[in-house]
Amino acid sequence: MDIDEFRKRGKEMVDYIADYWENIRQRRVYPDVKPGYLRKCIPEEAPEKAEPWEKIMEDFEQHIMKGVAHTQSPHMHGYAVMSSGASVLGDMLANSMNCMSFAWETSPACTELEVVVTNWLGKMVGLPSEFLNTAEESKGGGVLQNTTSEATLLTLLSSRRQALSRLTVTLGNVDEARLSSFLVAYCSDQAHSSVTKACRISSVRLHTVQSDEQFCLRGSKLATAIQMDREAGLIPFYLCATLGTTFSCSFDNLEELGPICMKENIWIHVDAAYAGSTFVCPEYRHWMAGIQYVDSFVFLPCKLLLVNFYSCAMWVKDTSVIEKTLATKQAYTGEKKSGYQIDYMNQQISLSREFHSLKLWFVMRSYGAEGLQEHIRKVARLGSQFEALVRSDARFEVLASCGLGVVVFRLEGDNSLTESFLLELNSAGRTFCGKAVLRGLSAVRFMIATRCTTYNDLLYDWDQMQCTATQLLYKHKKYSQLPK
Repeated sequence: MDIDEFRKRGKEMVDYIADYWENIRQRRVYPDVKPGYLRKCIPEEAPEKAEPWEKIMEDFEQHIMKGVAHTQSPHMHGYAVMSSGASVLGDMLANSMNCMSFAWETSPACTELEVVVTNWLGKMVGLPSEFLNTAEESKGGGVLQNTTSEATLLTLLSSRRQALSRLTVTLGNVDEARLSSFLVAYCSDQAHSSVTKACRISSVRLHTVQSDEQFCLRGSKLATAIQMDREAGLIPFYLCATLGTTFSCSFDNLEELGPICMKENIWIHVDAAYAGSTFVCPEYRHWMAGIQYVDSFVFLPCKLLLVNFYSCAMWVKDTSVIEKTLATKQAYTGEKKSGYQIDYMNQQISLSREFHSLKLWFVMRSYGAEGLQEHIRKVARLGSQFEALVRSDARFEVLASCGLGVVVFRLEGDNSLTESFLLELNSAGRTFCGKAVLRGLSAVRFMIATRCTTYNDLLYDWDQMQCTATQLLYKHKKYSQLPK
C-alpha cells in the first residue's frame, strides 16, 4: 500500500469508526454465533495474491463483526472497557511510529512521557508523593503495565525477593528454595482470580481470608489468619487488598490492615482495577483511607477513564525492589538510570513495550481533570438511577451497590431462577450483563460500561429485564397468566 492509498484508506477507516460509534445502538450487543462459526466463513489457506481493500472490508463487516461483542454499546453492562476518540487517535499515532521503548535510549520521548503522565495521573487520583517520580533521588514511580494481572504477579515476585533477602540476612546461609516454601500470601475471598494465578506461577502458598457481611476484608480476620500461620511455622510476606472488588465493588479496610502489615513486615499491594479511576473525584477518596501503609497500587484507566485497552497504571513506593527482581544485564541495554532516564523493561515482565503513555496523554489533555470528574460522576449517577429501578420491582433484590456505577441484584427465589434469567437476557442480544456469586447466591452484575450510555438506554435495558423476568416466572408457573 503506497502513501496515497494509505491516506485514502485511512480517511475511510476514521469515517468507518465514527459511523460505527454513531450507529452502535442498532447493533446486537452480544453475537448470536456458535463456536467455530468463523472457520466456515474464511478460507483454510492465506491468499496467494493481494486482494482488493473493498473485499477485505466487506468480509470484515459480514464475518468478523458478526462475532463481535460490542463493548462500546450503551447496552453493554458486563465489562467496563471505555474508550474515546482522543484515546483512539493517540493510539493511531503510537502505532504509526511503532516505537520500541524498553530503554530510555531506544526512544527517549516514550520513557519521559510515561514518567510525566504517571505523575499526572497519580496526583489526579490523590496518591501520596512517595509513589511519584518527583526528583532525581525519588524512590517511587509509576509504570504502565498491560494488565492488573501482570501487576499482581510483579509485586508478588518482588515482595518475595525482598522477603527472602531479609530472611537470609537474619537466618544466615539458608537455601532460598526451601525458605520460599514457608512463605504465605493473603487476600480476601472477594479478590480477583489473578491473585490465585500469581501464587501458582510463583509457587507461593495463598491464604484466602473471609470478608465481612459487606464483602470487606477487615483487620481482625487478617490478624487471626496471620497468627494461625505463624503458629504453623509459616512466614507471612504479602497481602493483596482490593479497592472495588470484581463481583460487588466492595472495599477492603486499609486503615485496619495497614498497621498489622507494617508490624508483620508484609508488603501491601492494592488492586483498584475498577474503582481506582473514580478517585479522580475527591468525594470518593475516602475509600483510600490508609493508603500511606501501601507499597504498590494499581488501577485500569481503560475501565472508566476513557483510555482504550491496554492501559494499566501501577505505582510502587520503591521501584528498586521491582528492578532488583526483574533486571538483567544485556549488551544492548545501557547502565542503570535514574530520574527520567528509566529503562522500563526492568519494571515489567517482557522486554518490548508499546508507546502506552501517548493515548493517556491525549485523553488527559483532551478532557482535563474536570472533564474526567464529570464523566465519573455521570457513571455514578446512572448507576444509582438503575439501582432505583431495580428496587422499584419487588421481584428483585439488590445484593450490593457502592454508588460507583455497579449494581449486583438477583431474582427472588432459587439460584436457578437468576441463572436462567441472565442466560435468557444475554441470549436475546439486546442487552448484556455479567454474572456474580456472592455468599453462594447467584446474581446479575450490572455496570455502566460505556461513555455513551444515557438514562433512556437504562430504561430500555430495564424494560428488557422486566419482560425477561415476567416470561421466565410464567414459565416456572409463578404466574397463573402473563401480567398485562
